[in-house]
Amino acid sequence: MTAPRLAIFDLDGTLVDSVDDLAASVNYALARAGLPQRERDQVRGFIGNGARPLIERAVAPHLDRVEEVLADWRAHYDAHLLDQTRPYPGMVEVLAGARRTLAVQSNKPAPMTNRILEGLGLLSRFAIVVGGGDVPAKPDPAGVLAILARVGATREDSVFIGDSALDAATARNAGVTFVGVTWGLVSREALAGAGAVNLVDRVEDLAPWLA
Repeated sequence: MTAPRLAIFDLDGTLVDSVDDLAASVNYALARAGLPQRERDQVRGFIGNGARPLIERAVAPHLDRVEEVLADWRAHYDAHLLDQTRPYPGMVEVLAGARRTLAVQSNKPAPMTNRILEGLGLLSRFAIVVGGGDVPAKPDPAGVLAILARVGATREDSVFIGDSALDAATARNAGVTFVGVTWGLVSREALAGAGAVNLVDRVEDLAPWLA
């Protein structure tokens, strides 16, 4: 049997725009701790490495407060992660037309990743969803390699679609093609600087990579 062609998606900044909900929960937790609030664009720059690094960046230099702020952030975000988070315009249609096997790998905690996809009606599109806690965090290639093994795909017929230098490094470490999207959390220039060659500026332009 021929191995399936596979496309693995990052979540935040690639499939969904979640900045407003993340920022609201960060600032709720900071307020509870009596720490200064963060601007939306600051929080935007903190996203991508998982929950703990997000909060470590948000509380800096008060790193002794990480545990309490992280606990408050988790509780608030768990209750509000779908308040404003939405798929990027056109993403639902592009996924519906995909002919590759689809998967998701995110550093966001796995239960939250699954709830977001389910709440947005996207979960059924993906053969496998891997989140933070399931495997070592990106850019470790273990998550990509686990997905490949579970669906029986090869490196040569797989792509990783993401919006950050972290995603580019993950793809490189796993030996799969990286496709960088420029509507996410970092600039086109930053992606190019991270070695991304295949850059996509519009959601609909992902279609050839999913055919």
